[in-house]
Amino acid sequence: AVSSSTPFTCVISCSIFGQAQQLFQRDAQIVTPEALESVKAALASSEIEHKAETKKKAIPRKAAGQSWEDPTLAEWPENDFRLFCGDLGNEVNDDVLSKAFARFPSFNMARVVRDKRTGKTKGYGFVSFANPSDLAAALKEMNGKYVGNRPIKLRKSNWKERIDQDALVRQKNHYQKKPKLQKKGILHK
Repeated sequence: AVSSSTPFTCVISCSIFGQAQQLFQRDAQIVTPEALESVKAALASSEIEHKAETKKKAIPRKAAGQSWEDPTLAEWPENDFRLFCGDLGNEVNDDVLSKAFARFPSFNMARVVRDKRTGKTKGYGFVSFANPSDLAAALKEMNGKYVGNRPIKLRKSNWKERIDQDALVRQKNHYQKKPKLQKKGILHK
């Protein structure tokens, strides 16, 4: 009785083993160690490119005898019209500030400035408009109005005056792509 059941058990276990092997091979084709490495490499290179791009776009600033580069300015639209918003409470975040100015047609974005280390608000922010007439209207209508728990103080932002123009020119010249010289072949003269 024992000898007759042994081949039957072998057939079942062999077929299960075969199915398991097929599944393993299929899964191995989907996610191989090489594939994982290539994905990791692609992610690393894209992160490096992103960092390089951010560094390239960092705007040189100059104020109070100090010079520095500000990569956050690259996130803002170019040639926009910006309002400085002061006296912001701790409860005011980007969304709250955006909602306060979103009714103006050319509103672009709003940002509350935060401490990099603690993440707490510094009590001021900026609002961007594409049109100077909207900036003037917002300045007139919203100055002294409550945003969050406090009335805000508005004035036209002077961020453009703090751009280090000489450093910006040097930066643009440095990052301009130089035309590649065509290599002449040995046979071509």
